[in-house]
Amino acid sequence: MRKLAPLALVAFALTPISSPAAAEPAAPEFLSRPATDEVIYFLLPDRFENGDKSNDRGHLKGNRLHTGFDPTAKGFFNGGDFKGVLQHLDYIQSLGATAVWLAPVFKNKPVQGDPGHESAGYHGYWITDFSHVDLHFGTDAEFKQLVDAVHARGLKFYMDIVVNHTADVIKYKECPKQMDCPYRPPANYPYTRQGGLHGAPINDGFLGDGVQTEVNFSRLTNPNYAYTVTIPKGEEHVKGPDWLNNPLYYHNRGNTTFDGESATRGDFVGLDDIMTEDPRVVKGMIDIFGGWIDKYGVDGFRIDTARFVNPEFMQAFVPAMLARARAKGIANFHIFGENISGVDGAQSLQALHTRVDKQPAVLDFAFAVAVKNTLAGDHGTIELAKLFEDDPLYEGGEATALTLPTFISNHDAGRFAWYARTAFPGASDAEILKRVTLAHAMMFTLRGVPTVYYGDEQGFAGIGNDMSARADMFASKVKEYNDTPLVGTTHTPATSSFATDHPLYLAIRELARLRAGNLALRRGRQIVRAASDQPGLFAVSRIDPATGREILIAYNTATVPIEAEVEIDPASHDFVNLHGMCAATPDAPGSYHVALKPLDYVICAARP
Repeated sequence: MRKLAPLALVAFALTPISSPAAAEPAAPEFLSRPATDEVIYFLLPDRFENGDKSNDRGHLKGNRLHTGFDPTAKGFFNGGDFKGVLQHLDYIQSLGATAVWLAPVFKNKPVQGDPGHESAGYHGYWITDFSHVDLHFGTDAEFKQLVDAVHARGLKFYMDIVVNHTADVIKYKECPKQMDCPYRPPANYPYTRQGGLHGAPINDGFLGDGVQTEVNFSRLTNPNYAYTVTIPKGEEHVKGPDWLNNPLYYHNRGNTTFDGESATRGDFVGLDDIMTEDPRVVKGMIDIFGGWIDKYGVDGFRIDTARFVNPEFMQAFVPAMLARARAKGIANFHIFGENISGVDGAQSLQALHTRVDKQPAVLDFAFAVAVKNTLAGDHGTIELAKLFEDDPLYEGGEATALTLPTFISNHDAGRFAWYARTAFPGASDAEILKRVTLAHAMMFTLRGVPTVYYGDEQGFAGIGNDMSARADMFASKVKEYNDTPLVGTTHTPATSSFATDHPLYLAIRELARLRAGNLALRRGRQIVRAASDQPGLFAVSRIDPATGREILIAYNTATVPIEAEVEIDPASHDFVNLHGMCAATPDAPGSYHVALKPLDYVICAARP
């Protein structure tokens, strides 16, 4: 069950040292692995495994509105923790993952929301203390134990970080309910007037958040330009480090509309939006997250809500993190921003953030949209071709595109199986299984870094996005999760879901093995060979950067068989099967025959 290529089972280098007094220990081999070579496994620790029931309530007392714990509710802590992840590292590695990405682990506000609409910070995005982990997940020492155990297996550890906002602590006097606070722009509520154009003069000499100098921001002394800021009694020092408790370090303009100027200045669904234009905030955030690199030696950051942060912040923050990582001996530190978009053509929006914000890579929402439209929809495969045509738009071009984490499911957008079932309500479970398998094949063999969302390998589907896409891997008590049929099995989440013989687990493991064993599938230039304005054939070649060897991958998104001639390099000949049945030779130089079953794929490699 653990036959993986050597890349997926890298261990610490144990090179003999002839002169222990003079030589330094050899660096772990995984540190030399580039981002392109990873297979990422993304999980929410609260939903993965409950390894320690003593921390279920975060060592808090009271009912669920105080502790955040309710294992029967999808919007509250269900009980997973670091010890639970530690228990299943063999499961993750056997799947073929080489990097483990956890949702935020920082201390969260246990519960927030207007009365009657409360939910818990089980997901990790309502941070109060950026200096320590949340006790629902474990202790700082247990987090270090987990990171060290991941590294000991030759795997990398990625953290999910948040720089855009904190938990909802700051309240506005004018809004009885936080969600009723509309965005108030500087044009109508300038920084230099209290509560609007005709308010009393305040913040004399402040030139606005566009002048990002310490001298200018020292003149911002009153936060009440748009709303009257209040802090609930007892929460005056709930955030850490303590500087984050100062309301001057927040925009305080009400809820973002997610467009225009409000995208970077507005509160994200009521969360306190940090004034990332302030140089003091930039320095503070660099200190916070640089400290996590220094202390734990983590290997990468996914930056949450990155598109809602001003570009100047990213232009300073990213180089500082890369420098901090290099000083720790982490040469291939992987940073990718979440610039969420569910629209067609999202690749141009994503590329903008690599050019303007200087984000090294971005989470590839455009890929997820294209796969959903073509395989969990009725769009032609030309949409995939158009997606990749835009790869040169990224800063660094196609080389950067190779480092983008690609995904088909996630905790916000929902699971691919849900989209497939919604698009094809009359489809059999066997057909949905084929669609989910083929979607994973695309993710593993097309350009980018495949990112498996926990539970997909067990056939998790859900009935929506957000909370509905966050089922428990351990025996769940949430009725919605247990009542939603899984794909490819009669099993339900009412009992533990870590089967290593599930057809999707086996398919993903095989894809990971193929990717690990073929450089072309990890770092190879991609050439689109065939596409259609209808569901059906899509084909690409991946070229081995070391040998020039061509690997042809052909996919069939239709429910009928396909036979076609596909263009290849005229120098490619004598093909072998990597997956499916491949013709031994081209029909003519430059022309190769493929035969595809419905919703299936083949991987055919020319001999070196």
